[in-house]
Amino acid sequence: MQSNRRSFLKNSSLVGLGAVAATTTLATPALAQGRQRWRMVTSWAKGSAGPGTTADRLGARITAATDGKIEVEVLGAGELTSAFGVLDAVADGTAEMAHTASFFWAGRVAAATYFTTMPFGLSPSAHNAWVRFGGGQELWDEAYAPLDAKPLMAGNSGANMAGWFKKPLNSLDDLRGVKIRTAGLGGEIYRRLGASTVTLPPSEIFSALQSGAIDAVEFLGPFSDRGLGFNQVADHYYFPGFNKPNGTAEALVNANLWANLPSDIKAAVQNACDAENDAGLAEATWFNAQALAALKEDGAVIGPMPTDILEASRAKAKDVIAEFASKDAMTQRVQASYDKALSALAPWEALQG
Repeated sequence: MQSNRRSFLKNSSLVGLGAVAATTTLATPALAQGRQRWRMVTSWAKGSAGPGTTADRLGARITAATDGKIEVEVLGAGELTSAFGVLDAVADGTAEMAHTASFFWAGRVAAATYFTTMPFGLSPSAHNAWVRFGGGQELWDEAYAPLDAKPLMAGNSGANMAGWFKKPLNSLDDLRGVKIRTAGLGGEIYRRLGASTVTLPPSEIFSALQSGAIDAVEFLGPFSDRGLGFNQVADHYYFPGFNKPNGTAEALVNANLWANLPSDIKAAVQNACDAENDAGLAEATWFNAQALAALKEDGAVIGPMPTDILEASRAKAKDVIAEFASKDAMTQRVQASYDKALSALAPWEALQG
């Protein structure tokens, strides 16, 4: 991918801060007069509740924080590349940055999964603590080095619900044979419990649920799920979201572009991502509560997952995570760091109720 990086900087038609910074003698004067437009490709429908609005705000934050030196154009899934094509678009210079979720790349870098969420894992606040202060960011950077992308936390949908089901779940037997759209390691847990799992980009979930291609969907929380209309097709909404107790979104920036940004511009982009990471969680917390109330009024049947499903899921999760962590040395190191954070933070988290 190194040739892609060089080509990206060489062929850019814009007077880019990153491109200019790569040429030391021109970096300083160009910073005063140059402007660059960054295309932010996303894995979400433009403006969709939750991740889509987070992406829009992030673009506006970066533009404002850099005083317009970087002008961000936010593109929804399918506008420049597909929902699952955003990583490649950033790596090869088709786009300067992306807004997405790390577990989409688990097939290429297994360790990426940990930086969105893990079954029965860290809460949103604990996850942020691990990444910022527990060594998570350094491991994330190292894991993504082969991907030609710099990852940053940039939004959080909070703890997720277990999902929408067309038919009620009364016991573990009811889960067998159910076709469910899910993502991350939770999909493997559902599969081992007898369900059939499907991976779909967010924009395709509703039509699949409506047509009967799937029987259930696990996506995010009430705010985003209601916005995508899942309650119009399925009646039964379960909690807790044991497979996704956190919902960190990631911003990706072309690695060479990031490395060559002037320090003040790099700090501005980092700060914009940090601010949106906090704002995204606050938004999700507030509007999930509003959406939950609205769903109840609309007649959705909201209830806890049957106890035997939760107990079986917890048991399967131990095996799934242990097998997953053994994939390679990088994943083992991330798992060790994640486990350390879980152990260190659990006593304090427990005191919070």
